[in-house]
Amino acid sequence: MNLLKATGTIGGLTMVSRIAGFGREMLMSRVMGASWQADAFFVAFRLPNTFRRLFGEGAFSAGFVPLYSQRLQGEDGEAKAKRFSEEVLAVFVPTLIVFTLVFEIIMPLFVAAISGYSGDKLGLATFLTRITFPYLLLISLVSLFSGILNSLARFTAAAFAPALLNLAMLTALIFVPVGGTITATALSIAVTLGGVLQLGLLLYACKRAGVVLKLKRPKMTPGVRQFIRVVVPATLGAGVYQISAFIDTFFLARLGTGSLSYFNYADRLNQLPLGVIGAALGTAILPQVSKHVGANEPDKAAKVQGQAAELAMLLCLPAALALAVSALPLVSALFQGGRFTAEDARLTALTLSIVVLGLPAYVLVKVLTPGFYARQDTATPVKIAALVLVATVLLNFILIPPFGIAGLASAIAITSWLNCLLLYVILHRRGHFRIEGWLASRVFRQLLAGACMVAALYGIRTLLGSWFEGSVGHRLVGVTALVGGGMAVYFPAVWVFGGTDRDELKSLFRRRRPYTDVG
Repeated sequence: MNLLKATGTIGGLTMVSRIAGFGREMLMSRVMGASWQADAFFVAFRLPNTFRRLFGEGAFSAGFVPLYSQRLQGEDGEAKAKRFSEEVLAVFVPTLIVFTLVFEIIMPLFVAAISGYSGDKLGLATFLTRITFPYLLLISLVSLFSGILNSLARFTAAAFAPALLNLAMLTALIFVPVGGTITATALSIAVTLGGVLQLGLLLYACKRAGVVLKLKRPKMTPGVRQFIRVVVPATLGAGVYQISAFIDTFFLARLGTGSLSYFNYADRLNQLPLGVIGAALGTAILPQVSKHVGANEPDKAAKVQGQAAELAMLLCLPAALALAVSALPLVSALFQGGRFTAEDARLTALTLSIVVLGLPAYVLVKVLTPGFYARQDTATPVKIAALVLVATVLLNFILIPPFGIAGLASAIAITSWLNCLLLYVILHRRGHFRIEGWLASRVFRQLLAGACMVAALYGIRTLLGSWFEGSVGHRLVGVTALVGGGMAVYFPAVWVFGGTDRDELKSLFRRRRPYTDVG
């Protein structure tokens, strides 16, 4: 399987979802503004998504994909892999149902503890979270079926599925644009309906791939016990990350009305390269690294990670630098208008310009962690995550009082780099992965190209300064000039400086043959 092709397939379809997400956020900012009802909805949206990342994505993939891939390789592999999937599904579903029911019962206490809200704001946040929380059950099942399809190198459906959530929420905003509590409720209902649509798509894709799972009585089979031994440490590690997300929510909710909204809109822009590049690379390389490790080919496994790191930095460095330099024009053009004021845009842009400085590190974490997961070592990332969590809490207490939301964004950026550094040092010491001379040289040359791009962006901002303060149309034209101008400088500079393999750079822009996999 070609890494660039797999990453391009996943990243391209993720881009479709992100574009729909931007449409959703642009409309939401104008309909909901940075009101207390918007903050209440973002609490209701963040909580099931935080648990989704705990159960459904990192931890589950870390345990399931390598074990499923290994069973596929042996004799009668497809039958063994299917049996393993059904055994895991039989235990996974009742666990998620019980977890969801428990939290529906204790929701008022839980939301109050996380948000610090009271009165009408607490009542609305609790009501909305009870509506959105079943999304956790649905999207966790989506992750199981996505893991199956990814192991079969069928990335299309899993990469496109998030777009259905964004389309559902867009529909709610279009048909219920009154704002306030009514629109917040419609959005919450759309979240759960989006989960239903995603699960339906993945079930259909698995059926097309010849994988139809039956729900059986839960049993602690050897395969399930092996899965639990691998996934529990990964869940604990993911739990540390999600505790960090809860801590961020805790501080944001106490920074005043609008802070959750500012962070959400900034994170939407930050998540574009993270989702398109980081998640795509992590998804694409885990089965490959697992296969090479299982075949006792450590050099090939390390080569896959090196190629992924080069591709990650090639695409992520310009994204991070451009977002940092162009934060205010971008935010103003995309979100300012209606109930979202110029001051709201300024604070959102400030948050974005700081948090994206940790973006390259966050993407590299997606490249490094498969080196542990492929060897069924989920304990080491847990320990690292725990250290990072402690650092995050300390930095929040140190930076937030004097700097407010900018301090929280700084803590996120700093600890992202700390996490990346610790993962790399341990992989290097174990001899699993190291930055070779060719990789260091190419990243340095990419930085030179990025510096040229930054200079060009400053020049464009100076020449078109008034455009970024004009009408929506003028602002959009200005942003288009920034994006186009940045790309027009960066990629030729990378070519001239030799920041990547020229054949690979050509393939990024070469017209591909249609990719027909619908699984």
